[in-house]
Amino acid sequence: MGDNSKKELDSRSVGAVAGLAVAILFTWRLLRSPSGPQRRQPKRQAPTSSSSGVSNHSNTNLTSSGVCSPSEDSRAQNVIDEFFQPVKPTLGQIVRQKLSEGRKVTCRLLGVILEETSPEELQVKQATVRSSVLEVLLEITKFCDLYLMERVLDDESEKKVLLALEDAGVFTSGGLVKDKVLFCGTENGRTSFVRQLEPDWHIDSNPDIVYQLARFIKYQLHISPIKPERTAANVFSSPALEQFFGCV
Repeated sequence: MGDNSKKELDSRSVGAVAGLAVAILFTWRLLRSPSGPQRRQPKRQAPTSSSSGVSNHSNTNLTSSGVCSPSEDSRAQNVIDEFFQPVKPTLGQIVRQKLSEGRKVTCRLLGVILEETSPEELQVKQATVRSSVLEVLLEITKFCDLYLMERVLDDESEKKVLLALEDAGVFTSGGLVKDKVLFCGTENGRTSFVRQLEPDWHIDSNPDIVYQLARFIKYQLHISPIKPERTAANVFSSPALEQFFGCV
């Protein structure tokens, strides 16, 4: 009797395990099917000639209701691609990132903000703000305490510079006022301005001034058409101010 009971128990265990395996297999196949369980459709009789048009139309509707067309798949994929597409940062976000969230910036005018590159040019013609730099300049004024400065040879040159900045709309953004446009008679005067203001960033095109200020200013941007040799770890270079921020 004991042996028979044991054999009966073993057979039941094997049966239970086999039943569980079948259930798992059925569930797995059910989950893998694209549309889940489907009811078995009753067999249809062959359509007669009088009802063939209606039957074909019904079959078409049944097919189209259960299967997505390629155009629908394409539209769905486009929606998914747009949803997961990385958001492009704004110019303001780029400026903040590039300036490492610096709050005070000093910048020379000639060769950086203005088309003219020497004080002598300001004496013989009107000052002109570079159109390509204007958007970046206005973005900097939105969150930075910005000071512009330049060496000039006469009072008339000062007036030309201020008029050019005003015509370009620099003073209408609210971030820059005329009192923050500083003028001096020597290059050393500009160096003194920068050291007194103690900015987070100074932007200049004169390599001598950039070198002199490297020990005192946290970061500098050297504007030069030819990439100069890097003089210090805190000195960066770019052919133009707008190019430093990725605006070409």
